[in-house]
Amino acid sequence: MGFSSHAQTKTRTEKEKEEREASPAKKYKVMLIPFEPRLYMGEIDHHIHSETRLSSKEIKHRFRDGLNEQLQKAFKSKGFSTLDLMDDTLKYKKDIEGIYQYVAYDYLKVPQQDPYMPPVREKKEKTIDKGQLNVETNSDARFMNARVTNAKVVPLLYGKYKTNVYVFINQLDIKASNSVDPGLQNSGAAKRRIVVHYTVYSLDAKQINSGTVEEDFDVELNNPKRIIDKHFQKIASTIVLRVNKGLMPPVQTK
Repeated sequence: MGFSSHAQTKTRTEKEKEEREASPAKKYKVMLIPFEPRLYMGEIDHHIHSETRLSSKEIKHRFRDGLNEQLQKAFKSKGFSTLDLMDDTLKYKKDIEGIYQYVAYDYLKVPQQDPYMPPVREKKEKTIDKGQLNVETNSDARFMNARVTNAKVVPLLYGKYKTNVYVFINQLDIKASNSVDPGLQNSGAAKRRIVVHYTVYSLDAKQINSGTVEEDFDVELNNPKRIIDKHFQKIASTIVLRVNKGLMPPVQTK
């Protein structure tokens, strides 16, 4: 008719190439690893219980499951294939426990994101003051970073599930307004804060992104589903954007 089949094929091929270059998602399958239950800090659990009658264990599970669920949705929306270990906790129970067995956590300085620089373990400066040994304190913001202690873990997971990106949710903090900013307590501007600590590894055990994502929410909001749907969704989107950027091929300079 108006276009040759050759021209159509060429146009389609060029479009597909542009899409691949714009996002590497099609090449990757993401494994979502939930935070260990012990690494949850919920400062408003008593408020949630008063309104919903949920137990502390139920609250923790809803947030743990909800965070992974929002991450799965966010990754899928960008074209990634995903495996959420919270989809079937009975099926993946041994895998989750096996992963936790070979993960250590370090409390490190929050890395910068633009450009991303992986966090490093720092030597604590020790001084002697009036006969007392003092360790220098550092006021820089810190986060819980995951470190895989057994090099065989990632290849084993790839062999079993063909996953090649591993998103570790290391810790979840739900902070009350008075622990966010004491000056805002009992004022109209008071906010609670969600802080998600995470680390992302590629198949070659390279840390491609890590850090924290924070999101403030209203002091009157005590419904876990509404917190998850509105605020965890924003956090998940930020993590996906950072991962996507970390997977991009480096820009070639002349």
